[in-house]
Amino acid sequence: MKIISYNVNGIRAAVGKGFIEWLEKENPDIVCIQETKAQPDQIPTMELNSLGYECFYLSAQKKGYSGVAILTKIKPDHVEFGMGIAKYDNEGRMIRADFGDLSVFSVYHPSGTSGDERQKFKMQWLEDFQNYIKELSSSRKELVICGDYNICHREIDIHDPKGNAKNSGFLPEERQWIDGFINIGYTDSFRYINGDIKDEYSWWSYRFNARQNNKGWRIDYCMVSDNIKEKIKSARILQDIYHSDHCPITVEIER
Repeated sequence: MKIISYNVNGIRAAVGKGFIEWLEKENPDIVCIQETKAQPDQIPTMELNSLGYECFYLSAQKKGYSGVAILTKIKPDHVEFGMGIAKYDNEGRMIRADFGDLSVFSVYHPSGTSGDERQKFKMQWLEDFQNYIKELSSSRKELVICGDYNICHREIDIHDPKGNAKNSGFLPEERQWIDGFINIGYTDSFRYINGDIKDEYSWWSYRFNARQNNKGWRIDYCMVSDNIKEKIKSARILQDIYHSDHCPITVEIER
């Protein structure tokens, strides 16, 4: 099972940059999209259907903002739209599809870069999301939690750890949250396969030629529950794909 996670930073803009053509060539089984920035009727569902994908969306109430999606060539048994917490679900932050014993998530963790209020919102989300996953894992044992986490975990995940030590996305309490999440039974698939490889990032600022100079952040993850980590066959960051300020990440799991 080949899964791609991709913050497209606006699916309509990404389509204009060749997203559909790239997706046809890449041919994943499941695509987890973040930041659709679109309502369902604004997403090119017919084109995606023509590639064999069934499409599920959770859009934000605010137009042109946030939004997540799962595109799948494998028919799911069930799709869950949101966490059941209105303040998060109204922002279109999580969607889950169940395939037998396996559940696949597309998650868009909040950013705290716009100020203290949103940073507080982000930290509350992280706590509530972890509690949701803990409760869900009592009934859904095999989880693949893909998405934009808006956090760099370790110094090797960011181009300038010292310069960003006080910036949202690399704050000690955010990094500690990822430590804690991993410790409850989840594996960072990229690190599991690739070890401590450096200079592999999934997001770059549009400013200061950051992408050309590879001054990036690794903030996108496919976290896999520990009970199926040995089924991870590959995990990659597709840094040469340019539809967004993010790039796609992949994980392949033996099924």
